[in-house]
Amino acid sequence: MKRIALDDPRYYLNRHVQWLEFNRRVLEEARDPGNPPLERVKFLAITANNLDEFVEVRVSSFLQRIEHGSRDTGPDGLTAEQELEKVSAAMHVFVEDQYKCWNEELLPTLSKQSIRVLSMSELDSKDSLAAKKFYERRISPMLTPVTVDPSHPFPRVLNKALCIAFLLRRRRDGKGKPYFGVVTVPRALPRLLRLPAGEDGIRYVFLQDIISTYAAKLYRGYEILASTSFRITRNSNLYLEEEETRSLLEAVDSQVTHRRKGEAVRLEIEAGAHPEIVDRLVGTFKLDESLVFRVQGPVNLQRLFHLYEESPRPDLKYPPFVARQIRIGHDADSMFEAIRRQDVMLHHPYDSYDGVVNFLQTAAHDPRVLSIKQTLYRTNSDSPVARALLEAADKKEVTVVVELKASFDEATNIRWARSFEDAGVQVFHGLVGLKTHAKLALIVRQDPDGKIRRYAHLGTGNYNPSTARYYTDLSLLTRDEAITSAVHDVFNFLTAYAEQPNYKPLMVAPRDMAKSCIALIDRETRHARRGRPARIIVKVNAIVDPPVIQALYRASQAGVEIDLIVRGQCTLVPGLRGISSRVHVRSIVGRFLEHSRIFYFENSGKPEIFLGSADWMPRNLYERVEVLFPLKDPQHCERVCTEILSSYLGDTRKARILASDGRYSYPRAARNGHGFSAQDHLMRLAAGTGDPQRNAILPRSAVAYTSKDIAAGPANGEGDTTGQDTSNAAV
Repeated sequence: MKRIALDDPRYYLNRHVQWLEFNRRVLEEARDPGNPPLERVKFLAITANNLDEFVEVRVSSFLQRIEHGSRDTGPDGLTAEQELEKVSAAMHVFVEDQYKCWNEELLPTLSKQSIRVLSMSELDSKDSLAAKKFYERRISPMLTPVTVDPSHPFPRVLNKALCIAFLLRRRRDGKGKPYFGVVTVPRALPRLLRLPAGEDGIRYVFLQDIISTYAAKLYRGYEILASTSFRITRNSNLYLEEEETRSLLEAVDSQVTHRRKGEAVRLEIEAGAHPEIVDRLVGTFKLDESLVFRVQGPVNLQRLFHLYEESPRPDLKYPPFVARQIRIGHDADSMFEAIRRQDVMLHHPYDSYDGVVNFLQTAAHDPRVLSIKQTLYRTNSDSPVARALLEAADKKEVTVVVELKASFDEATNIRWARSFEDAGVQVFHGLVGLKTHAKLALIVRQDPDGKIRRYAHLGTGNYNPSTARYYTDLSLLTRDEAITSAVHDVFNFLTAYAEQPNYKPLMVAPRDMAKSCIALIDRETRHARRGRPARIIVKVNAIVDPPVIQALYRASQAGVEIDLIVRGQCTLVPGLRGISSRVHVRSIVGRFLEHSRIFYFENSGKPEIFLGSADWMPRNLYERVEVLFPLKDPQHCERVCTEILSSYLGDTRKARILASDGRYSYPRAARNGHGFSAQDHLMRLAAGTGDPQRNAILPRSAVAYTSKDIAAGPANGEGDTTGQDTSNAAV
């Protein structure tokens, strides 16, 4: 038989189109009437935030490649021009659907719940007076109107700033040539004004509507012919010559400031804008028509976060979820003794992140702890983890590797890096050309028996207690000698570029992770060819690396059953006869952001499970320092298999199934408004009200699985509809 070329572009979906498909799945949550109304509003705002970052980074990259004349193609065979054409067309359809969701679905739904967003013309006299007073007291003193003429050049519009453009004519000129005016709306002002309480519920008016109404006071002596809101999105990539940079911190700080003024890559403007205003803006910012988005509603739907936050209607939001508290000892000695006896695994947010924070805070204050080493990729501005490290610096050796180039968290990380340096912490910024994305903490302690031992935390998510409340992640606390020794070697690599031949039992990128993952896939391939049990289950955020995808194709051809739970981009094409007929891809989008990475390999009846910080993407495998670590405790492996992976594979409520044409669809149960939700099930287990033995899914074959096996989802992604949970109480 002729050997099939697995690098054929037909076998790869476009990664950027697939990212837009992911954002569409978030939009589907905004359109899902089974979700509480204000949560639907928040999902819509999230889609706008996601799209902003996509434009700032990905669309900007297309434009730069085109400008530089690049003819390189991706695995799918598309050039930058072809990608931009395909992506911009998909973006226009997506934006149109966003505004349909807002205008046709969410506004009527909110109105039924006595929450209304009004135009200025809809305000009664009392509300109009309130809006006018707010304008005069809060808005007007902060506005700077600009009229563009030879002595007043077009103002420098900052990235994503809300602006209002005016077409003006001097009253004394009669029918003279129109002028162009611009007002930038200060970011300190709320984007929605909540009007005084009324009998008909909660009412809001958008800030730009108020400004436009009273614009005549800004432009006295002018007749306002037309006005419209608009927003410019700019290139926000950081461009660093790290080899030539004396101080990475200063270089990143400078680039973050420059980001606000990068090249324009998108114009958002109201659909009814005067053509002369549109032409002027397009010419000023030198934008192609394909990157002009005329919207049927408020420019920048991110502003709807304010509506979600400011509306005092908890009945229209998810019911509060209280994570399971797991206390590891009552003091330092008992905590470290508990970890010596047995590894501790936590599944966030179902298990509270307080266990991780307490581990680090206790270590910071424990006089027996000699040193602490920590990586920080993303954290919050008031992080208890970072503050614990600052407090520890007076008493022990503290080393922190701060990743300054964490996208859109650079400013926060710069502030923490400077605070650490001022406190006497040894601060490193990782390795030249590589981002440090691994989630590691290493504690060296002299225990009461006089022995010096190492304790470690390894995780799949960031050291950010705020996001840990709604990101699903896994944490491991261990004093396993092999693992902690390898973590020590990773820190030596980060601080001194001291490479080891290997970091076993860890897989470390860019050193050996890609090679090791492919070797594990190939091992399953060999097992399948020899008739042995072979199975791969992977849960990640993205799969786009061609060598890994080709290894999965070979495994499928050999008969390995492969289930991929991929939240975001997946460029692998499932269901291709002779290529990927045994590969099944699903994505779960729900109340919590799926962020954990789990890698299960059947290994001929001796399963191995790895957790870690890396997705199967080139940037993770070759351009970052990442770590995957083995799960050794049988009880933890059992929990990952029967509680976590089994739930995700059985989800027929929030799961979407990827077809070979690159589109996702709901299982039949979800389309009927029913089905089993993995996140709901895991919340019930955390609350102590769920059935840990509940198996809501059918096996792929008639063969019954034992308790040590993972129950598989059906080939078409549809679950057992008997005894299903149809309530939304925990959603």
